[in-house]
Amino acid sequence: MLKPLSQAAGFTAILPHFQIIICCLIMQSLLMKSAETISCSEPTTDGLITALKENIFGKTEIRPVIHLKTPTNISVSFSLYGILDVDEKAQKLNTFIWVNLVWNIEGLSWDPVECGTDIISIPRKQLWRPDIIINEFIDENKVPDTYYLYVEYTGKVMDDLPFHVISSCNLDIYTFPFDIQNCTFTFNSYQHTVLDVQLSFYKPVEEAFRYSLKAMTTKGEWELVDMLAEKPTIPPQEMNVSRDKLTYYIVLRRRATLYVVNLLIPSCFLITVDLFSFLLPPQNVDRSAFKMTLILGYTVFLLLMNDLLPVTGNSLPLINAFFSICLALMVASLLETILIINIQCGSTHYGPLPQWAKALFLNYLARLVRLSKKPSDQNCDPEKHRTDTKCCDPAVENPLSEAAFKTPALLELKKISHELLSIRQQVDKHLKTDESADEWMLLGQVIDRLLFCLYIVFLSVSFITILAFWLYWYNKNASLI
Repeated sequence: MLKPLSQAAGFTAILPHFQIIICCLIMQSLLMKSAETISCSEPTTDGLITALKENIFGKTEIRPVIHLKTPTNISVSFSLYGILDVDEKAQKLNTFIWVNLVWNIEGLSWDPVECGTDIISIPRKQLWRPDIIINEFIDENKVPDTYYLYVEYTGKVMDDLPFHVISSCNLDIYTFPFDIQNCTFTFNSYQHTVLDVQLSFYKPVEEAFRYSLKAMTTKGEWELVDMLAEKPTIPPQEMNVSRDKLTYYIVLRRRATLYVVNLLIPSCFLITVDLFSFLLPPQNVDRSAFKMTLILGYTVFLLLMNDLLPVTGNSLPLINAFFSICLALMVASLLETILIINIQCGSTHYGPLPQWAKALFLNYLARLVRLSKKPSDQNCDPEKHRTDTKCCDPAVENPLSEAAFKTPALLELKKISHELLSIRQQVDKHLKTDESADEWMLLGQVIDRLLFCLYIVFLSVSFITILAFWLYWYNKNASLI
């Protein structure tokens, strides 16, 4: 029985301490309630404004916290209202956004019934406001000033601000005009470290993206494809010097219809005309003048369309390589035409075609490009007339008949036969010269047809390669969204 009695005596001794602790907690809660809640003299706006002036108005120097070691949580969200311009040369993005900031004033609350309202708008300059900036800002914010913000009865503050953001953006124009750009907006405090000001997302980024699509009024060259967001992690050892950050990724895609219609399609038309100009016979039509006119027209076209091309960037756009290839092919086709005309027009002054050229071009390559050599009109070789009189001189076919029949008429016929043979030999010399010229003409035709086939192959390979690069980089950028 002694043991229970001792336990009861111990409990009786501890009971006063519990009473004292409970009383302290009750008093502390009453004091905190009285410190957090403001009273209004009447349920009107004047009564609430008077109470707010006495408690929070003018306290703009320090953060609205009871203990300075308590960080202030700022919720951030924004909506994109317009994409005004994208400057590839200066690597700048020009947009108009609406930023929403939400934070809480510790020690502030009121009774909505007693004060007549649960929310009120007050001048922005009367309260402490967070120094949230966008890191990529590179120019002045040229928007009209706004002077009011909202305060709820729980101490929640909602501040909405318009921003004309001219920000830096790393623009990659390699796949122009089918490029997709990824620009960033980084929100952080200008001066306060993560120990004083912490940032969080006020709305999910998906909701901000959907609202931006609805609110966007500009339908210019660029369209909003997606919005992403992340909050970088700060190591504990860097919290004394680092700022808390929120990073938004703005994914933009260029509308390429204008550039396809004004740049790519005309270039394809001109290179097609240059391709079919190979069908013009160079010996009858001045093909070189036609090609020079085509090159001149394409050069003027590039000069007129130069304003539509991006001026600079981290890399050379593929479309510039496309235009260079088109111009190079036109120049190459002009040089080829000059070569063919030189061969065919100067064929009468050239000597016989070398045997290796005959074997390579007139026999092998001519069959490869489907060109056949015309049959010769000569029926007898003059060298053969000199050596084999049996084929060309029937008067000497039988020497016995000549000895047997030496009549004046036969001798006269023999003399005429020799004269005709001399004439035939002279004609054969001219025919031989014409045959050499024909061989040079055929050589020019074979080279022209061969270079035409190589032109088609190189043109097809070049265009397919550029198109493959365009599709590869476009799909690669699209997969990063």
